[in-house]
Amino acid sequence: MVDVLRGNAVIGQSGGPTAVINESLVGIVKALRGSPALGRVFGAVHAVKGILSEEFLDLSAVDDATLEAVAKTPSAALGSVRKKPTADECRTVLEICRAYDIRYFFYIGGNDSAETAHLLESMANASGYAMRLFHVPKTIDNDLRVTDHCPGFGSAARFVAQALIGDDLDNRSLPGVKIDVIMGRHAGYLTAAAALARRREDDGPHLIYLPEVGFDPIRFQEDVKRVVARLGRCVIAVSEGIHDANGQLIAESTEKDSHGNVQLSGSGALGDRLAGFVKAALGEKARVRADTLGYLQRSFSGLRSEVDAEEARVVGVAAASAALGGEHRSGSIAIRRVPGSTYRSECFVTPLETVAKVTRTFPCEWITAAGNDVTGEFLDYARPLVGPLPPIGWFTRELIPKRAH
Repeated sequence: MVDVLRGNAVIGQSGGPTAVINESLVGIVKALRGSPALGRVFGAVHAVKGILSEEFLDLSAVDDATLEAVAKTPSAALGSVRKKPTADECRTVLEICRAYDIRYFFYIGGNDSAETAHLLESMANASGYAMRLFHVPKTIDNDLRVTDHCPGFGSAARFVAQALIGDDLDNRSLPGVKIDVIMGRHAGYLTAAAALARRREDDGPHLIYLPEVGFDPIRFQEDVKRVVARLGRCVIAVSEGIHDANGQLIAESTEKDSHGNVQLSGSGALGDRLAGFVKAALGEKARVRADTLGYLQRSFSGLRSEVDAEEARVVGVAAASAALGGEHRSGSIAIRRVPGSTYRSECFVTPLETVAKVTRTFPCEWITAAGNDVTGEFLDYARPLVGPLPPIGWFTRELIPKRAH
């Protein structure tokens, strides 16, 4: 018989926001309601930072209509944070949990959030404080280990695919070379999703570059010249984190983010540099444009994947159910596909240490031998997560016979 752990719960949202992260939040809250083991459900404002400063919302008192409205709203409703707490800060977090009788801890985020939960779990066990700690997966980068995919990726991938559909149509109207820089410092999943934009044989993106393959500027120039010679234009999707064979980032930026990494998404440095490579190859008069999609990819309103939204809710419910069930004292919720002709998924619990800290990268077998595109296997993987894309109409371009020439 499983012992019933009685007390309060806290939920935090950490890392980059997504279009569906609030579905996970609401899934947890609603699944906890009505449990005789639970007192109040607190929401930590700005995650671990809010716990340290004792800034809590009482989510127990929020009505269902408000919860459901929040669930359908992009970004992190509680406020997020990019903070890896120190060991001393984790001890303080546990002291605060004792003061509020918090026995259930849910952290929605990526691998850094799983690492925080794992550290808190170790400290709670060492101090003899009974607590259930669960990591709920979230990241548009789709780079968490164990899980088949991450809530947040499908909606961001949908944004990328639709952005590239529009960009390719624009490029057909006024031909030139267009470069789109897409999020992905270490993993190329989101950039790879640009390939879903293709409907016709000559649709862009015509070239795709991921951080899993060393980037060679000379080869890049040759690739672009070859596409332009064939089509008279070229649309390129490139991950912000591309680097050369020695690991040196192609983006030349001196800005640093909160973790000390070179700022990528908030800078147009990579697009400018790649545009320079293209002009050097095609001539200064070549029509070359570059856009950095940046933070628009994360929380774009009205463009979420319905499968993504549904699974984001399900992983929240699964975390609450696992914590209340008592079979697992801690863990990370992961998703796996159920074999069959149509797409279905299910959740399971994996130990925190299998997800914490280390990220996964895009499978090399899903990258073409030339290193500038993705394979059909990736498209089969991604399509059910993104959902159906808007139809596109076009003329046949069968010209009538000339009369004056």
